[in-house]
Amino acid sequence: MVKVKPFAALRPPKELAKEVASRPYDVLNSVEAKAEATEKSLLHIIKPEIDFDPIIDEHTQQAYDKAVENFKLWQKRGWLVEDTKEMYYIYAQTMDGRTQYGLVVGASVDDYLTGKIKKHELTRKDKEEDRMIHVRIQNANVEPVFFAYPDNSEINKIVSDIVKSKSPEYDFIAEDGFGHHFWLIEDDSVNKRITEIFKTIPALYVADGHHRTAAAALVGEEKRKQNPNHTGEEEYNYFLAVVFPESHLKIIDYNRVVKDLNGMTSAQFIDKLKGDFIVEKIGAEIFKPKSLHNFSMYIDGNWYSLTAKEGTYNDNDPIGILDVTILSNLIFAKLLDITDLRTSKRVDFVGGIRGLGELKKRVDSTEMAAAFALYAVSMKQLIDIADTGNIMPPKTTWFEPKLRSGLAIHKL
Repeated sequence: MVKVKPFAALRPPKELAKEVASRPYDVLNSVEAKAEATEKSLLHIIKPEIDFDPIIDEHTQQAYDKAVENFKLWQKRGWLVEDTKEMYYIYAQTMDGRTQYGLVVGASVDDYLTGKIKKHELTRKDKEEDRMIHVRIQNANVEPVFFAYPDNSEINKIVSDIVKSKSPEYDFIAEDGFGHHFWLIEDDSVNKRITEIFKTIPALYVADGHHRTAAAALVGEEKRKQNPNHTGEEEYNYFLAVVFPESHLKIIDYNRVVKDLNGMTSAQFIDKLKGDFIVEKIGAEIFKPKSLHNFSMYIDGNWYSLTAKEGTYNDNDPIGILDVTILSNLIFAKLLDITDLRTSKRVDFVGGIRGLGELKKRVDSTEMAAAFALYAVSMKQLIDIADTGNIMPPKTTWFEPKLRSGLAIHKL
């Protein structure tokens, strides 16, 4: 059973929320961040390298010092203000007419260390350490992580009642067209009840932000070891998370492009595919996969439907059922000799938010030889994998919309 707590968030005044809040650090490169950052944007704190001309390496001491300087400055100028009491917050996002409602909570370091916060991806030590530096230098979780939890009707009702009965503290549409809505839960008895309900919830699932989650938990663990009077109640025993009921979340496809066909012509490659797939030529019109185990391929100006043949996959295995596994085993490893997706320079990944037109563009430009689109993974598949202690292949899930950073910051 998991443990969460309310906290006093550091956050922007109502009229500054849209300008302060930013996209997460990892969806923009430094040049894009510099172009997007307005005067008060959180990007100056989470990507401080943009304040230098020319832009400097984000991993230098100079950049870290600038991050700390800016974080203090934003508080001094009143662009970030700490709430006077601990509470939970509701954070909702709207995309394509669909709204998902999450709770902003302090998630437990213990729950991460003991496996009650379940992961479905491997993390890299270098990326963990990079994020840990940011938590250490700021003594805060500046950016939230994105979790799912099994639906709970009482929590749904609490959230629904608040949303219906009071106006949001923040309510804006960001430049990407997604809506962001934020409410304060100021009633102490409601906050207490939320904490109690979560004690009945068996697990939280990392949806997005595996490296940030690991970094936040590991810094919490470090602080315990450094504190001879540690009690377990300190703020560093918790980190910033937004938790959504699993039914609210939708995973979108995460597609692949390859640079070459391993010495084969297109005709030879298509012929080889027929061993494991039913191959149908669709033509110039974009083709989107229709169901699990159906793929679309774009090559030489044409779209193809590829359907994996019976017996080439294992639907009883939480990893074997995944289309990324089928694609990796039957096409990338078997035909293209691409065995490690984490390190191969011959493959690239394209988030489904960019649309299948992006795949066509990458191939038509001759930068890539072929593109493969996949049917999106379901939340059920993600939870099955996390529950069985398995790990998904790299770049399997893409969650959209991303959480805005800066609507709530958790000081340690």
